[in-house]
Amino acid sequence: MTHDTRAWVRMPSGRRLDLLDPTPLDWEDPDLALGLARTYRWGGHSAWPLPLSVAQHSITVMHLRGAMSPGGLSPLAALRELLHDAEEGLLGFDAISVIKPFLGEGFRALTMRLESAVGLRYGLPAWTPRQYALHKRADRLAAASEAVHVVGWSPREVRGTLKIRAVPLQDDPLQLVYGGAAWEPWPPALARDRFLDELIRLKHLL
Repeated sequence: MTHDTRAWVRMPSGRRLDLLDPTPLDWEDPDLALGLARTYRWGGHSAWPLPLSVAQHSITVMHLRGAMSPGGLSPLAALRELLHDAEEGLLGFDAISVIKPFLGEGFRALTMRLESAVGLRYGLPAWTPRQYALHKRADRLAAASEAVHVVGWSPREVRGTLKIRAVPLQDDPLQLVYGGAAWEPWPPALARDRFLDELIRLKHLL
């Protein structure tokens, strides 16, 4: 793809990410971790002092998806869950669902190119229909729980307004792993470090 206007952004590592024509070599792992730690879900709204990062959400989904598999996830399957929203960290934007239809096909094409670059970079296989259904189940369960415990929606609003049928969890799956207060959003530096630790761990297991 060729384009005349500047479409690249400088990563903290010094690499240049071309948002319109990305390649798998346009970022380093710490760049991705930091981008996800500084990109917020729910439009940045939170009942806590800090908003919830996409990095923390990604780790939650990975753990929830793993709990759905009696034998656990393979390292590659866990990596795919961890990176399911990776393009949002590269873009620095997590669009809330209600505005996505207004962003148009151009935005969808941009995110798909970023998703493709992430898949190539980390060797992620395409979802099978069954795998994707299980992923979405974990993702929606995380969303329902975040809506109640992080943002402050009621369970009735989750079902009626957000149209999420998953029943919000009471127990925070990350509290069992990391401690701290249940459902409390992590500071960006902590979210970055924990996401990067998981990314490196899983890559070493492949």
